[in-house]
Amino acid sequence: MASFDADNLFFDNDVNSKKNVRVILNKDKFIEILSEILEANQIDIIRNKIFFIINIITHFRKDEEGLLNIDTNGDTISIRKDILISDLNQILESQTLERAKYYINRLREGIQKVKTSKINDINLLRWKEYDNIITDSLWILDKRDSSGVHNGWYWGNFIPQIPHQMMIRYTKKGDWVLDTFVGSGTTLIECKRLGRNGIGIELNPEVAKRSQELINKEENRYNIITDVIIGDSRTIDIKRILNKYGIKQFQLIIMHPPYHDIIKFSNQENDLSNAISVDKFLEMFGEVIDNTTSYLERGRYLVLVIGDKYSKGEWIPLGFYCMQEVLKRSYSLKSIIVKNFEETRGKRSQKELWRYRALVGGFYVFKHEYIFLFKKK
Repeated sequence: MASFDADNLFFDNDVNSKKNVRVILNKDKFIEILSEILEANQIDIIRNKIFFIINIITHFRKDEEGLLNIDTNGDTISIRKDILISDLNQILESQTLERAKYYINRLREGIQKVKTSKINDINLLRWKEYDNIITDSLWILDKRDSSGVHNGWYWGNFIPQIPHQMMIRYTKKGDWVLDTFVGSGTTLIECKRLGRNGIGIELNPEVAKRSQELINKEENRYNIITDVIIGDSRTIDIKRILNKYGIKQFQLIIMHPPYHDIIKFSNQENDLSNAISVDKFLEMFGEVIDNTTSYLERGRYLVLVIGDKYSKGEWIPLGFYCMQEVLKRSYSLKSIIVKNFEETRGKRSQKELWRYRALVGGFYVFKHEYIFLFKKK
């Protein structure tokens, strides 16, 4: 067994491990070792034994205990190396026997058990591993995710990080997601990547055809359903869609409607971007909520992504108007997230012009949009 070196008490995560590097532990063996350590009645003995574990993890050739494995199977557990070492270092840092045993128990429990909520697959006993999940209400994202088949071919599409984050937080694998304004299919592409079934409704047949083609190019590793259906989200028969797939309700609804008339998406009268006024736009948007709400499972979430607009020199708080439309129905507001955006297709290469217009007109150039999160009562 390696001896404990008081002068080199802690391992530096930055040196000994890198983020996303994983180790495969033989689960029963690791639990057995932790259980033995818990029997110790001196803090120095615990530190020596924890040091011994870290030494194996950082120098796998020294593993004479059979603690590590080279492949996953039902008796192993894959865990992020930096997080594991951080947890072990926390035990080393403990100043009392009781505190050290508390951390050991917590680590053992995280290896033994899985604790998830009713709405997602996040293992709360290993929450430190989910540092890719954003929990702040201000999202500063420097660029859109362009991996896989994602691309920005469609005017006004949102970045893939939005549905990605929302599905991880508010759905489980195999759940069903409805996108009422599917556009280029960003939500359904993320459905494929995360193992969620997705139904997208699109008013424009040409856009629907192109988005379905794009979605089909994404690998379907979880064998889930992702279909784009042509129709008007205000009036389309949702129950008929659900019956087709043998389900009763969705577990998440995502809405990214037009920001009224900022971009004209078609010449159709039933297109929200052609509403003759803000009031008419809100009326039409409310009809989408009315047509879909009863098909969202109770206690599940509706995500609304929208921004504000200017009209005749006046800031129109379209986002908050839409928020109020949702709150008139059976929803409670859970969060308002403000997300930045650096540029849109419409303003690309026109930064200087918009800055000049802002200085002349006395306004500010939009650099944000909202992600409203509602829970169905």
